[in-house]
Amino acid sequence: PLRYISKYSEFVRREAEKNKSQWKTMGPAKVAVPSPNDFLQKRSKEPKPAPKKKEEEGEKLLPLSVPRRTYHPVVRVKKNFIYENAVAVIRGEPKKPQHFCVDSRQGDKYLLEPSGLFPKYTRKKNYGVIPKYVTRRNEEMKREEEEYQASVLEQLQKKAMKTLSEEERENVLKALKKNWEETNRAFQSLPVLTDTSYKRMHKQELELKLQQLEHDIAAIENHKTVYIAN
Repeated sequence: PLRYISKYSEFVRREAEKNKSQWKTMGPAKVAVPSPNDFLQKRSKEPKPAPKKKEEEGEKLLPLSVPRRTYHPVVRVKKNFIYENAVAVIRGEPKKPQHFCVDSRQGDKYLLEPSGLFPKYTRKKNYGVIPKYVTRRNEEMKREEEEYQASVLEQLQKKAMKTLSEEERENVLKALKKNWEETNRAFQSLPVLTDTSYKRMHKQELELKLQQLEHDIAAIENHKTVYIAN
């Protein structure tokens, strides 16, 4: 079968050839080109201030004959720079020579002071002096230690044992002896025959009480100073 061919193919081809080179230039072909005299000038797009109004003749102020407060007149002082420089040189201290150290035959030298070979640190005025902050800290530590010792001593004094006076000691001793006599009398009054458990327990109780009283009496008689714990 024959291939299909459109009847508009020639028309389309002519239209394409007709409009093919229309947009080859920058922009459309038939556009008005700006005039070279209408070029963009400098500061033409900046906002322009409003035009000043002309001052009327009656409102025009006359210049003042007295200067304003903000006026500072320029005072020109004549100075002899040559003389001033000469005086500064005469009164100034002379420059001290720098100490160098040469360490090669070619004359290579370097400054001696920053090299570490010059005894700079040991010649300071405050060398060997304790810094103020260390002294202040030591004083604070010493004061805190004294306060701590005082508080500990105060606590010990509060918790310390009291001493028994001589009069109280004699009264306690008399009371112990009187108690021993009563207990001894009760012990001597016991029956000879202890055939029951109650009699045996009562006898043992009196013996223990007598031993404790004798121990307390001997302790108080042998020691003149007696302490009482809280």
